[in-house]
Amino acid sequence: MFSHVMLGANDIEKSRIFYDAILGELGYEAGVLDSKGRYFYFSDTGIFALTQPINGEPACHGNGATTGFAASTPELVDAWHAAGIAAGGETCEEPPGIRMNGSRQLYLAYLRDPSGNKICAAHFMPES
Repeated sequence: MFSHVMLGANDIEKSRIFYDAILGELGYEAGVLDSKGRYFYFSDTGIFALTQPINGEPACHGNGATTGFAASTPELVDAWHAAGIAAGGETCEEPPGIRMNGSRQLYLAYLRDPSGNKICAAHFMPES
């Protein structure tokens, strides 16, 4: 459904360090810098990108917005969360763990990145 997600960053290098750490835990390569000073992270199913806002205004988080990253195991969710804290992120919401979504169980962790964007790592637990 989505081709890409791009988030604004006030300090692009601080954000790159943060996203290199958390996305590296999920098996992705480090961000690739383009000629406009943006960083891109590529996967088989889409692209994640960081940019300083092109209008010159400060980046700000979207109230109610969350960008979620898929993780193949609960252990990767925990590693993602720990890497994010170590790289300057802040935990938000409940601690990493199982949440119910109707009859589905998800193993989730939430962070705020260095620019305040809310992000999540999610593992969909097998149905029992």
